[in-house]
Amino acid sequence: MPKQTIEAMVEGGKATAAPPLGPALGPAGVNIGQVIVEINKKTADFKGMQVPIKIQVADDKSFSVTVGTPPVSALIKKEAGLEKGSGNPLADKVADLKIEQIIKIAKMKADSLLGKDMFARVKEVVGSCNSMGVMVEGKPAKDVIKDINSGSFKDEIIHEKTELSAEELQSLEEERKRLAAEVEKRKVELTTMAKSIIEGMAGKPRGMIKAKLVEAKIPALIIEELLPVEGAGAAAPGAAPGAAPAAGAKPEAKPAAKK
Repeated sequence: MPKQTIEAMVEGGKATAAPPLGPALGPAGVNIGQVIVEINKKTADFKGMQVPIKIQVADDKSFSVTVGTPPVSALIKKEAGLEKGSGNPLADKVADLKIEQIIKIAKMKADSLLGKDMFARVKEVVGSCNSMGVMVEGKPAKDVIKDINSGSFKDEIIHEKTELSAEELQSLEEERKRLAAEVEKRKVELTTMAKSIIEGMAGKPRGMIKAKLVEAKIPALIIEELLPVEGAGAAAPGAAPGAAPAAGAKPEAKPAAKK
């Protein structure tokens, strides 16, 4: 039968008949209450997140609800309690997740992940954690994948375990705070080191200063924050007043002489 399609964004598990759903569903002639119940049932795992949904209504007023899912990265941040991933994932770890949380995400994204079985999908999600600076079971992603391949977490994955105790959740939150403090401390130390290098090389070409910063393993974000781009019209931090402009920078135009 021909169908009418209604699409909207709702908060997981908290859809209501208020706009945008109510006004859109009213003209379709469906039982709005039943639709809302079905939406909340299907989006319960996405509490606190905006979820795309699609409602298809047939001529006989029957309906079906299809729920999209946020990207894997968004689900990882949700489980980890993060606003964003690490800016330097190789060096700075910002959170730790349990295998049950990885399985939960793999189940949510089952239709869009490439893995043919739960083991493959779990490893796919673990790989995404790696690029965000998120550990799993206290280890870097590559080590966790090796553990999965050797049989670790077999029982959890086969039985698709996703539940954690309140104590485990509290422990993960404390670990997240500890890691955040470590990242901030490391950033302060690296920023201090970078400023010292820049000040010590005042007047040198920007490329030479940047090479020294890279050699000292200063993250790119800190380098770009402290070292002006060539031609931006600003002297490098620590450069002496009146120092020659960076190579490639255009000289400041002089005002025209009065006639």
